[in-house]
Amino acid sequence: MFNHLAAHWPPTIKNRSTRTRRCAIGAAIVTPLLVIGVLSSVHRGAPADSGLAGCTSLSSTHHIAAIDYPKVRAQFADSRWPDLRTAGTAYVDLAMRLRTAPYTDGYETVWFYQRLSAACAKHGPALNAST
Repeated sequence: MFNHLAAHWPPTIKNRSTRTRRCAIGAAIVTPLLVIGVLSSVHRGAPADSGLAGCTSLSSTHHIAAIDYPKVRAQFADSRWPDLRTAGTAYVDLAMRLRTAPYTDGYETVWFYQRLSAACAKHGPALNAST
């Protein structure tokens, strides 16, 4: 009975063309690479913290304009980590206060910056020493 049904099937192709073989080999190589690429781009876990965005903006190579200080302070204020929230808001408040101060010895600024840098490094990107 099965032989009767098999007689109506198209004949199998045993010798595939070079083009077909190359396409099959290319698909076999590219498919796992695409799967690996897609899976590696998926990020798990909690969404990025706004305090880390503040750390990133302070560690960038360009200087932050004085008009952007309230925005950076708000990023630190919305952080879920208390140490990053405290250090970030204190540092930005000091930076805004120093805009109008005629003189400072720099020790207070260094201390606030070191505290903020430690908090940023604990939860994400470390600050550059150039800022």
